[in-house]
Amino acid sequence: MKKKIVFMFLLICLVSISIAYAHPPKDIEISYDPGTKMLTALIMHDTSNPLGHYIKKVDIGLNDKEIIELKFLKQDNLNFQKVSYSVADVKSGDSLSVEGYCSISGKLKKEIIVK
Repeated sequence: MKKKIVFMFLLICLVSISIAYAHPPKDIEISYDPGTKMLTALIMHDTSNPLGHYIKKVDIGLNDKEIIELKFLKQDNLNFQKVSYSVADVKSGDSLSVEGYCSISGKLKKEIIVK
């Protein structure tokens, strides 16, 4: 019985610690090139374990409508996840959005208006 209580206590501590280190992306840098029709985003998300704590999903939107959902199994590096996607039907004044989701907890959404 005592071993079971100690095990449960350790398990709760480990889960609490992993949640404490989880955080949403801290910023998203979005650019759109009308010539190539390419949207590029850098989703800033510091991690020491890009296989276990990473950007797991990115939603790209055009004028408040999701156009694609990209899923990942790991993060490119320890500082950010880079995504590129071709968005052909964009006009001046349109809104492009990128929303990044942490694999453990949190999300961040940013948008730009195309000039």
